[in-house]
Amino acid sequence: MAKALRFGVMGPLRVCTGETELELGTRLQRSMLALLLLARGRAVSTEQLIDGLWDDPPAQATRSVRTYASGLRKVLGVERVVFRGGGYALPLTGASFDLADFDATTATTNPVRLRQALELWRGTPLAGLPGPAVAAQRTLLVERHLGVQERLAEAELARGGHAQVVEELTALAAQHPLRERLHGLLMRALYRSGRQADALAVYQRVRTALAAELGIDPGHDLNRVYQDILARTPALACESAGSAEHGSTGAVPSTGLADGAWLARPAPAQLPADIADFTGRGDLVAQLTATLTDPPARAMTICAITGIGGIGKTTLAIRVAHAIRGHYPDGQMYADLRGLDEPGTDPARILGEFLEALGVPNRAIPAGVETRAALYRSLLADRRILILLDNARDAAQIASLLPGTPACAVLITSRSQLPGLTGARRITLDVLQQDEGLALFAGVLGETRVRDEPAPAQELVAACGFLPLAVRIAAARLATRPTWTIAHLAERLADERRTLAELRTDQLTVETGFQLSYRQLDNDQARAFKLLALPDTPDLELHAAAAILELHPARAEPIIESLVDLSLLQSPAAGRYRYHHLLRLFARARARDEDIGEHPVEPVLARLLDFYLATSRNSYRRIHPSSPAPNRPGPTRHPGLDLPDKTAARAWWTAELPGITKAVQQAGQHSPEVRRTAAELLDTVNSSTKDWGP
Repeated sequence: MAKALRFGVMGPLRVCTGETELELGTRLQRSMLALLLLARGRAVSTEQLIDGLWDDPPAQATRSVRTYASGLRKVLGVERVVFRGGGYALPLTGASFDLADFDATTATTNPVRLRQALELWRGTPLAGLPGPAVAAQRTLLVERHLGVQERLAEAELARGGHAQVVEELTALAAQHPLRERLHGLLMRALYRSGRQADALAVYQRVRTALAAELGIDPGHDLNRVYQDILARTPALACESAGSAEHGSTGAVPSTGLADGAWLARPAPAQLPADIADFTGRGDLVAQLTATLTDPPARAMTICAITGIGGIGKTTLAIRVAHAIRGHYPDGQMYADLRGLDEPGTDPARILGEFLEALGVPNRAIPAGVETRAALYRSLLADRRILILLDNARDAAQIASLLPGTPACAVLITSRSQLPGLTGARRITLDVLQQDEGLALFAGVLGETRVRDEPAPAQELVAACGFLPLAVRIAAARLATRPTWTIAHLAERLADERRTLAELRTDQLTVETGFQLSYRQLDNDQARAFKLLALPDTPDLELHAAAAILELHPARAEPIIESLVDLSLLQSPAAGRYRYHHLLRLFARARARDEDIGEHPVEPVLARLLDFYLATSRNSYRRIHPSSPAPNRPGPTRHPGLDLPDKTAARAWWTAELPGITKAVQQAGQHSPEVRRTAAELLDTVNSSTKDWGP
């Protein structure tokens, strides 16, 4: 039966049985024992032992390892040193091991238990033993010991024991002049002891040492302590005791709250400044405010504001967030997710920033997204906090940033409709009403100039498509050009070839915002976005759009709908699509400048007119089944829609007549072939609709 042995590595290597310390043989034999002990029962191969015992192994190294193993068996018992799997192992069954006791005792934030663990330390670990692996293990053991000393100091600080640790930390800081965590703890202890000047002097000493020895400046955590001391931050003087409360014996949680003693539960106030000239959107502000201030339900409230670039999503979200901040007394957090950048802001980075804002020191923030998200949800579990996530790319980017408690709320802005975000209440922003656009224009430019030119002001706001960003830019341009009249800029904007170029000031442009969305498109989406903008029709029905794209409707629809999801197209009714005026101009510019050709409009218009003509002929035959065709038509490339009866034919013409009219008018600028198709289409429509009859 194995002897009841006690092994110790937290100082010079020793093995005891009862009160007797055993003689362990030569230094290399003792080094081999140390490596087997640190493997904790796992087999260590002969090759690993050789590499660990010698920098330059002798020729008889394998024989020496066997000799050492034999010598250890004589001292410890044959059952203690076993050969298996090509190596040697030292089972610890029935024995005690001071390193195992140290690990078990330090799995807590209780300062009493931490001091008990430190009492196991007997000096330099494995002192005097040779071998590269032993040296490496010695360094690790020293680091672990120092880490527990730092945790003890944090635990004591957390329960108000700053006076107890000043002397200990002063000695440790002197022994480790480049260790920033130790110096930060000492600075906090000195500050709480009323020694602010001494605390600042500690910072200057370590800063000088780091610069002299390593050529670097202090890191984020130490600088933060320094700034907090300078600012006399209240949280620095009264941190929560957390799990280090006297008598606690709980194990370190896996959420990362092992150092919970330093959490001061700050209330972040990260909202960007509200905009003084915010205009309109009164109904939406009221709607969002009511939704986000309702008593907490069973599930967290998520509101998503979506729409095209420049529509005012962020300004609306910030206005609402400021209006309701009093309902979230534990804080308001903000992050710009930069969803249109490549690759967008990493959720892990945002989680790290949020955790710091919630009081978690940088050193205690876990590495992975999942572990950070778990800690984030844990910290928010009993708090009422508003989170504003601006410029989200998609639901995947948001998922890890959502709290897990109904007491919190999340307000999101995105150009995407976020179809993958479940449980969200969505508001898709439209352009401003005319009076709202004029009010915004006057708010930026000044009431007097707008009052002096009311008609041009209305024309200008309309030329901006009532898009808030465009209106704001136009007003800002006029504000910096007092000699320009409103009519002058309105005339410049009326020229569609230069409209987007006019809507820029400093670094702010409408076109840049559209470009950010455009570069997210794949080839099929980009082609559809450009081609569908070329006809002058006010909107397009799915089958007409498919004809332009030369695709079957079943293939065209998901492409077009994806543009709706990205707020690059609007869908006023199922199966109908239209552009915002400025987005149409942007899409046409892309069509001219990119790979569609020097004159991209004509082939697109020809395909659309061909579709309209084919469907009009089919409709004529439904409405006038016994009448001859009004002309001698040539063949069409597209078969057109096969409408089932007179009612369907008349409904189609009613819906499409505005588009047909615009397409025919546009054809006058193009080739004779396109004009002939347009003339035939117009003749067919006139013949069909002049006397529909029953």
